[in-house]
Amino acid sequence: MREPNAVDFWRGLALVTIFVNHIPGVWWEFLTHRNISLSDSAELFVFLAGWSLRRVAEEGGERPPLGGLLLRLSGRAISIYAAQIFLTTLAIALIAAAALALDNPLLLEWNNSAAVFSDPVPAHVGLMLLTHQLGYFDILPLYVVLMLAGPVMVVLDRISPALLIVASLGCYLAVLATGFNLPTWPVDGVWYFNPLAWQIVFVLGFLFARESRTGQPFAAALPRLRWLAWPVVILAAVALRTGWLPDPLQVPEPTLFYVVDKTYLTPLRLGQFLMLVIAMTPLFSPIHRYVPGITEFFSAMGRNSLNVFCVASLLSLAGQIARFIFGSAFLTDTAILAVGVGALRFTAWVSEWRSRARGSAKPAR
Repeated sequence: MREPNAVDFWRGLALVTIFVNHIPGVWWEFLTHRNISLSDSAELFVFLAGWSLRRVAEEGGERPPLGGLLLRLSGRAISIYAAQIFLTTLAIALIAAAALALDNPLLLEWNNSAAVFSDPVPAHVGLMLLTHQLGYFDILPLYVVLMLAGPVMVVLDRISPALLIVASLGCYLAVLATGFNLPTWPVDGVWYFNPLAWQIVFVLGFLFARESRTGQPFAAALPRLRWLAWPVVILAAVALRTGWLPDPLQVPEPTLFYVVDKTYLTPLRLGQFLMLVIAMTPLFSPIHRYVPGITEFFSAMGRNSLNVFCVASLLSLAGQIARFIFGSAFLTDTAILAVGVGALRFTAWVSEWRSRARGSAKPAR
């Protein structure tokens, strides 16, 4: 298994944060950085997914043949799609079981699941097409679209990285100017994570991981901008806490260029996230030096991100149900956090144990 590194560490931390933030109102939510940041762990998760795409596209510093790479990326997209379908099925079953056990049909409307029970035929078709998504289970559909677009990104990057960023930025600006988003069906609406906007942070992660002539990722130069990053991060925290943010009714058109919006990953949110990355990047080394147990704890989850994310999503839903049953007491929230984080770490351990077992079995055959 890989040694603890910054990418796995921050990805593992993002997964734990997503687990906590997907239980609305939980007491420990105040520790997550979205309380002092215009962005949250979703941006970090997608950014690091783009970074990981670079590792696949240039494995071992070499560029694998394009045909084999495209097949590998397509297979990865299919695996994520399968995980989304399986995860959504379990979530629906969990909601239904809670409604039956508590004799409370209102639970069947939780997290945009009402259509699944009231009009199941089109709803299940929508689930398969990813046009119907449960609340808090809508980031993997974004990931599927981005991975399907991964081959196009790799091809454009091999032609010219400048061409890739121009294409990505052009798509992003066009979406902000028009407000276009993918529609949902059969429930009228749009995707919570607009893939045509969120592709920009995925592409930036892919580009920042590109190695320079020195053999270091381009992102290695980012800490030099800390003198600019920290003031922006602090100013954004103050603006968030004081409510000093642009009023959508008072900004010029197109409003998406000026407001803070998660669905469209608007410039204020994207810019603050990039500054946060620059500000926080240097912190991994001292944390790993002085508290190596912490970096190993989170890196293990980051190394097994898909498995851990799936378990985290189901545990978040279970946490929502637990708080509904037992109330929002401090002890309840603490128990949910302890059991949840412990289960995520156990999931990472099992995933790595299975990988080691498969590796040791191959020579024996």
